[in-house]
Amino acid sequence: MVKLSVIVPFYNVQQYAPDTLKSLRANARDDFEFILVDDCSTDETPDVLERAAGELPGAVHLRHEQNGGLATARNTGLDAARGEYVTFLDGDDWLAAGYYEQLVAAAEELDCDFLRTDHVQCTARARTVHRVPVGPRATVLRPRDVILPADRSTSVDYAFAWAGIYHRRLLDRGLLHFTHGLRTAEDRPWIWRLHREAESFAAVSLLGVFYRRGVASSLTQIGDVRQLDFLRAFDQVVEETAQDAEADKLLPKAVRTYCAIMAHHLGAIERFEPAVARQLRSLSSAALRRMPQDVLADVLDSMDTQRANQLRRLRRRPVSPRVAVA
Repeated sequence: MVKLSVIVPFYNVQQYAPDTLKSLRANARDDFEFILVDDCSTDETPDVLERAAGELPGAVHLRHEQNGGLATARNTGLDAARGEYVTFLDGDDWLAAGYYEQLVAAAEELDCDFLRTDHVQCTARARTVHRVPVGPRATVLRPRDVILPADRSTSVDYAFAWAGIYHRRLLDRGLLHFTHGLRTAEDRPWIWRLHREAESFAAVSLLGVFYRRGVASSLTQIGDVRQLDFLRAFDQVVEETAQDAEADKLLPKAVRTYCAIMAHHLGAIERFEPAVARQLRSLSSAALRRMPQDVLADVLDSMDTQRANQLRRLRRRPVSPRVAVA
């Protein structure tokens, strides 16, 4: 039986894929599989993966005929996964040797639905450790109990899918798939759903994932229309949270996070293409009007004056009847 399925989407990362694949080889075990999903790359990435498929123990090489984005590529991997546990890695990141063996051992010892782990952020030569914002370590907790408070960073704000390991029962319950077609912020509805619907989790102090920031091809560095998918992602978070039995408690957190991300993008609007910047303003205005207005009013009252006033002005902005969700 396969103990661990590692799902690794790749898209136009020929410069970084060899390091990623080398680190996977340093984590190979007879009962591990590595599902390498080429999301229709147009550079030399397919050749790199084809060679790796013959050299990496447990490699499963899949290829999309059309580019679908990270969420769709991860779903392809989930559909093929056979492991008792599942985890993720991005095609431009890498791992410490032997990390997955430690991660599986921690998951088996704690025997909960999922674990969350710390990671190392790498920007050029700089290295920064980022911790899961959960106090108790190696302690099994109820996931929905750590969603709040609304005004502080919590576990749902630490949305990196690759910073953890997930038991197969979550996949069987339909909790691990991502919203098809989301091109950015795909982890946000996913992490919220896990925390609302899974029964148990724990945070562990394992460092083994090295997350590469500042990659030129990354969507975080590109100001095109794909960035606007954060609106669709957070609309989903708010809509699904509004249906929760504890919606009154949880909605302020969902709305506040949505507003904070929106204000962040508006504050850096100069990096967007002009037409996309106009869409960002219009779509954000429409999104503010879709939110539960009583919750939104309380959230804006609790935010700093500059961001709150910016969003209040945007909410009053006339919206074209043609404006819809991005």
